[in-house]
Amino acid sequence: MRKSIGLLCVSLLGTLGLARPCAAEQFDAGTAFKDVKLYFTAPVRWDARDWMYFGGTLLAIGASHALDDNVRTHFAIGERAVLDGKDPHSTRDALPASALVAGTFAYAVLIDDEAGRVESYSMLEAAGLSSVTTMALKYVAGRERPNETTDENAWRNSGSSFPSLHASAAFAIGTVFAESGGDEYRWLRRFIGYGVAGATAYIRVHDNVHWLSDTVAGAAIGIATAHFVLNRREARAGGAGEVSVAPMQGGGVMVSYRVALR
Repeated sequence: MRKSIGLLCVSLLGTLGLARPCAAEQFDAGTAFKDVKLYFTAPVRWDARDWMYFGGTLLAIGASHALDDNVRTHFAIGERAVLDGKDPHSTRDALPASALVAGTFAYAVLIDDEAGRVESYSMLEAAGLSSVTTMALKYVAGRERPNETTDENAWRNSGSSFPSLHASAAFAIGTVFAESGGDEYRWLRRFIGYGVAGATAYIRVHDNVHWLSDTVAGAAIGIATAHFVLNRREARAGGAGEVSVAPMQGGGVMVSYRVALR
Protein backbone atom coordinates (compact mmCIF):
# COMPACT_ATOMS: atom_id res chain seq x y z
CA MET A 1 0.00 0.00 0.00
CA ARG A 2 2.85 2.31 -0.86
CA LYS A 3 4.32 2.32 2.64
CA SER A 4 1.11 3.68 4.06
CA ILE A 5 -1.21 1.46 6.09
CA GLY A 6 1.62 0.03 8.19
CA LEU A 7 2.62 3.42 9.60
CA LEU A 8 2.12 3.85 13.36
CA CYS A 9 0.68 6.96 14.99
CA VAL A 10 -0.95 7.56 18.39
CA SER A 11 -2.29 11.07 17.87
CA LEU A 12 -5.90 10.01 18.52
CA LEU A 13 -5.27 8.46 21.93
CA GLY A 14 -7.10 11.16 23.84
CA THR A 15 -10.22 10.89 21.71
CA LEU A 16 -10.17 7.10 21.61
CA GLY A 17 -10.29 7.11 25.39
CA LEU A 18 -13.93 8.14 25.15
CA ALA A 19 -14.92 5.05 23.18
CA ARG A 20 -15.59 1.59 24.50
CA PRO A 21 -14.27 -1.19 22.29
CA CYS A 22 -16.13 -4.28 21.17
CA ALA A 23 -16.60 -7.52 23.02
CA ALA A 24 -13.49 -9.66 23.15
CA GLU A 25 -13.10 -12.88 21.18
CA GLN A 26 -10.40 -15.16 19.90
CA PHE A 27 -8.61 -13.90 16.79
CA ASP A 28 -5.73 -15.91 15.33
CA ALA A 29 -4.23 -17.04 12.03
CA GLY A 30 -6.81 -19.80 11.63
CA THR A 31 -9.63 -17.33 12.11
CA ALA A 32 -8.10 -14.93 9.58
CA PHE A 33 -7.69 -17.72 7.01
CA LYS A 34 -11.33 -18.73 7.39
CA ASP A 35 -12.41 -15.12 7.01
CA VAL A 36 -10.40 -14.80 3.79
CA LYS A 37 -12.09 -17.88 2.34
CA LEU A 38 -15.56 -16.67 3.30
CA TYR A 39 -14.82 -13.15 2.04
CA PHE A 40 -13.90 -14.18 -1.49
CA THR A 41 -16.80 -16.63 -1.75
CA ALA A 42 -19.37 -14.27 -0.20
CA PRO A 43 -21.20 -13.45 -3.48
CA VAL A 44 -22.44 -17.06 -3.76
CA ARG A 45 -24.33 -16.52 -0.49
CA TRP A 46 -25.77 -13.09 -1.29
CA ASP A 47 -29.52 -12.68 -0.98
CA ALA A 48 -31.81 -10.27 -2.84
CA ARG A 49 -30.94 -7.39 -0.52
CA ASP A 50 -27.21 -7.89 -1.08
CA TRP A 51 -27.63 -7.85 -4.84
CA MET A 52 -29.78 -4.75 -4.54
CA TYR A 53 -26.95 -3.01 -2.65
CA PHE A 54 -24.50 -4.16 -5.31
CA GLY A 55 -26.70 -2.74 -8.06
CA GLY A 56 -27.06 0.54 -6.20
CA THR A 57 -23.30 0.72 -5.81
CA LEU A 58 -22.81 0.27 -9.55
CA LEU A 59 -25.30 3.07 -10.19
CA ALA A 60 -23.44 5.37 -7.77
CA ILE A 61 -20.13 4.63 -9.47
CA GLY A 62 -21.70 5.26 -12.86
CA ALA A 63 -23.20 8.56 -11.71
CA SER A 64 -19.87 9.71 -10.28
CA HIS A 65 -18.11 8.69 -13.50
CA ALA A 66 -20.37 11.08 -15.39
CA LEU A 67 -18.94 13.86 -13.20
CA ASP A 68 -15.30 12.83 -13.49
CA ASP A 69 -14.33 15.34 -16.16
CA ASN A 70 -16.06 18.29 -14.46
CA VAL A 71 -14.53 17.46 -11.08
CA ARG A 72 -11.06 17.12 -12.58
CA THR A 73 -11.44 20.48 -14.33
CA HIS A 74 -12.40 22.05 -11.01
CA PHE A 75 -9.39 20.74 -9.10
CA ALA A 76 -6.71 20.51 -11.81
CA ILE A 77 -5.28 23.99 -11.34
CA GLY A 78 -1.64 25.09 -11.49
CA GLU A 79 0.78 22.36 -10.47
CA ARG A 80 -2.08 19.90 -10.04
CA ALA A 81 -2.81 20.14 -13.77
CA VAL A 82 0.62 18.78 -14.76
CA LEU A 83 0.43 15.37 -16.42
CA ASP A 84 3.46 13.84 -14.72
CA GLY A 85 1.76 10.88 -13.02
CA LYS A 86 3.46 11.64 -9.70
CA ASP A 87 1.87 11.01 -6.31
CA PRO A 88 4.14 12.76 -3.77
CA HIS A 89 1.58 12.74 -0.94
CA SER A 90 0.69 9.04 -0.93
CA THR A 91 2.13 8.37 2.53
CA ARG A 92 0.73 11.59 3.99
CA ASP A 93 -2.76 10.72 2.79
CA ALA A 94 -2.60 7.33 4.52
CA LEU A 95 -1.61 8.72 7.92
CA PRO A 96 -5.10 9.55 9.30
CA ALA A 97 -6.44 6.03 8.73
CA SER A 98 -3.21 4.56 10.09
CA ALA A 99 -3.70 6.71 13.19
CA LEU A 100 -7.08 5.12 13.85
CA VAL A 101 -5.54 1.67 13.87
CA ALA A 102 -2.47 2.61 15.88
CA GLY A 103 -4.44 4.72 18.33
CA THR A 104 -6.98 1.97 18.99
CA PHE A 105 -4.25 -0.62 19.53
CA ALA A 106 -2.10 1.66 21.69
CA TYR A 107 -5.02 2.56 23.94
CA ALA A 108 -5.99 -1.12 24.26
CA VAL A 109 -2.44 -1.99 25.30
CA LEU A 110 -2.38 0.94 27.71
CA ILE A 111 -5.43 -0.29 29.61
CA ASP A 112 -4.77 -3.99 28.88
CA ASP A 113 -8.05 -4.44 27.03
CA GLU A 114 -8.36 -7.48 24.77
CA ALA A 115 -11.49 -6.14 23.07
CA GLY A 116 -9.63 -3.07 21.88
CA ARG A 117 -6.87 -5.23 20.45
CA VAL A 118 -9.44 -7.32 18.57
CA GLU A 119 -10.95 -4.12 17.21
CA SER A 120 -7.58 -3.00 15.88
CA TYR A 121 -7.07 -6.47 14.33
CA SER A 122 -10.47 -6.11 12.67
CA MET A 123 -9.41 -2.78 11.19
CA LEU A 124 -6.27 -4.35 9.75
CA GLU A 125 -8.21 -7.33 8.44
CA ALA A 126 -10.75 -5.07 6.72
CA ALA A 127 -7.98 -2.92 5.26
CA GLY A 128 -6.10 -5.96 4.04
CA LEU A 129 -9.08 -7.67 2.41
CA SER A 130 -10.28 -4.47 0.76
CA SER A 131 -6.76 -3.72 -0.47
CA VAL A 132 -6.45 -7.12 -2.16
CA THR A 133 -9.79 -6.59 -3.89
CA THR A 134 -8.80 -3.08 -4.93
CA MET A 135 -5.45 -4.14 -6.34
CA ALA A 136 -7.10 -6.91 -8.37
CA LEU A 137 -9.59 -4.43 -9.83
CA LYS A 138 -6.79 -1.96 -10.57
CA TYR A 139 -5.07 -4.62 -12.66
CA VAL A 140 -8.26 -5.44 -14.55
CA ALA A 141 -9.34 -1.81 -15.10
CA GLY A 142 -5.91 -0.39 -16.02
CA ARG A 143 -7.31 3.14 -15.80
CA GLU A 144 -4.93 6.08 -16.10
CA ARG A 145 -4.93 8.72 -13.39
CA PRO A 146 -6.16 12.29 -13.98
CA ASN A 147 -2.55 13.47 -13.61
CA GLU A 148 -1.58 11.15 -16.48
CA THR A 149 -4.35 11.93 -18.96
CA THR A 150 -7.28 14.28 -19.48
CA ASP A 151 -9.42 11.42 -20.82
CA GLU A 152 -11.65 10.04 -18.09
CA ASN A 153 -12.22 6.94 -20.22
CA ALA A 154 -8.57 5.89 -20.52
CA TRP A 155 -9.19 2.30 -19.42
CA ARG A 156 -7.03 -0.76 -20.07
CA ASN A 157 -3.89 1.38 -20.40
CA SER A 158 -1.84 -0.21 -17.62
CA GLY A 159 -2.90 2.55 -15.24
CA SER A 160 -3.55 2.18 -11.51
CA SER A 161 -6.27 4.73 -10.85
CA PHE A 162 -9.46 2.67 -10.42
CA PRO A 163 -10.41 2.06 -7.64
CA SER A 164 -8.63 4.26 -5.10
CA LEU A 165 -6.55 2.16 -2.71
CA HIS A 166 -6.36 4.98 -0.16
CA ALA A 167 -10.15 5.43 -0.15
CA SER A 168 -10.75 1.68 0.08
CA ALA A 169 -8.44 1.20 3.08
CA ALA A 170 -9.59 4.39 4.80
CA PHE A 171 -13.29 3.47 4.56
CA ALA A 172 -12.57 -0.11 5.66
CA ILE A 173 -10.73 1.13 8.75
CA GLY A 174 -13.07 4.05 9.38
CA THR A 175 -16.22 1.93 9.14
CA VAL A 176 -14.92 -0.66 11.61
CA PHE A 177 -14.03 2.15 14.01
CA ALA A 178 -17.38 3.91 13.50
CA GLU A 179 -19.54 0.82 14.03
CA SER A 180 -17.62 -0.77 16.93
CA GLY A 181 -17.96 -0.14 20.65
CA GLY A 182 -21.04 0.78 22.64
CA ASP A 183 -23.80 3.18 21.61
CA GLU A 184 -22.93 5.86 24.14
CA TYR A 185 -20.28 7.46 21.91
CA ARG A 186 -21.60 6.18 18.59
CA TRP A 187 -22.01 9.67 17.15
CA LEU A 188 -18.40 10.53 17.99
CA ARG A 189 -17.06 7.28 16.58
CA ARG A 190 -18.96 7.81 13.34
CA PHE A 191 -17.87 11.42 13.08
CA ILE A 192 -14.22 10.40 13.43
CA GLY A 193 -14.34 7.18 11.42
CA TYR A 194 -16.33 8.40 8.45
CA GLY A 195 -14.77 11.84 8.69
CA VAL A 196 -11.26 10.45 8.31
CA ALA A 197 -12.35 8.23 5.43
CA GLY A 198 -14.23 11.00 3.65
CA ALA A 199 -11.36 13.45 4.05
CA THR A 200 -8.95 10.88 2.63
CA ALA A 201 -11.11 10.39 -0.45
CA TYR A 202 -11.53 14.15 -0.88
CA ILE A 203 -7.82 14.93 -0.74
CA ARG A 204 -7.07 12.25 -3.33
CA VAL A 205 -9.46 13.94 -5.76
CA HIS A 206 -8.32 17.43 -4.73
CA ASP A 207 -4.68 16.56 -5.47
CA ASN A 208 -5.69 15.25 -8.90
CA VAL A 209 -4.30 11.75 -8.34
CA HIS A 210 -7.72 10.07 -8.62
CA TRP A 211 -10.94 10.55 -10.52
CA LEU A 212 -14.10 11.02 -8.45
CA SER A 213 -15.43 7.60 -9.46
CA ASP A 214 -12.17 5.99 -8.27
CA THR A 215 -12.85 7.14 -4.73
CA VAL A 216 -16.55 6.21 -4.86
CA ALA A 217 -15.64 2.68 -5.92
CA GLY A 218 -12.90 2.50 -3.28
CA ALA A 219 -15.30 3.69 -0.58
CA ALA A 220 -17.87 1.07 -1.58
CA ILE A 221 -15.28 -1.72 -1.37
CA GLY A 222 -14.04 -0.48 1.99
CA ILE A 223 -17.49 -0.15 3.56
CA ALA A 224 -18.67 -3.54 2.26
CA THR A 225 -15.50 -5.24 3.49
CA ALA A 226 -15.75 -3.59 6.90
CA HIS A 227 -19.31 -4.83 7.36
CA PHE A 228 -18.23 -8.33 6.35
CA VAL A 229 -15.51 -8.24 9.02
CA LEU A 230 -17.93 -6.86 11.60
CA ASN A 231 -20.48 -9.57 10.80
CA ARG A 232 -17.80 -12.24 11.14
CA ARG A 233 -16.69 -10.75 14.46
CA GLU A 234 -20.25 -10.74 15.73
CA ALA A 235 -20.76 -14.34 14.61
CA ARG A 236 -17.60 -15.46 16.40
CA ALA A 237 -18.52 -13.58 19.55
CA GLY A 238 -21.95 -15.21 19.53
CA GLY A 239 -20.58 -18.71 19.09
CA ALA A 240 -20.90 -21.15 16.26
CA GLY A 241 -24.70 -21.05 16.24
CA GLU A 242 -27.88 -20.53 18.23
CA VAL A 243 -30.35 -23.23 19.22
CA SER A 244 -33.89 -22.31 20.18
CA VAL A 245 -36.82 -24.43 21.35
CA ALA A 246 -40.44 -23.33 20.99
CA PRO A 247 -43.72 -25.11 21.77
CA MET A 248 -45.94 -25.99 18.80
CA GLN A 249 -49.69 -25.66 18.64
CA GLY A 250 -51.28 -29.05 19.15
CA GLY A 251 -48.38 -30.42 21.14
CA GLY A 252 -44.73 -31.04 20.65
CA VAL A 253 -41.85 -28.62 20.31
CA MET A 254 -39.88 -27.13 17.44
CA VAL A 255 -36.09 -27.03 17.66
CA SER A 256 -34.31 -24.57 15.38
CA TYR A 257 -30.63 -23.81 14.78
CA ARG A 258 -29.42 -20.48 13.41
CA VAL A 259 -25.89 -19.68 12.25
CA ALA A 260 -24.48 -16.63 10.44
CA LEU A 261 -22.89 -17.51 7.09
CA ARG A 262 -21.82 -14.01 6.00
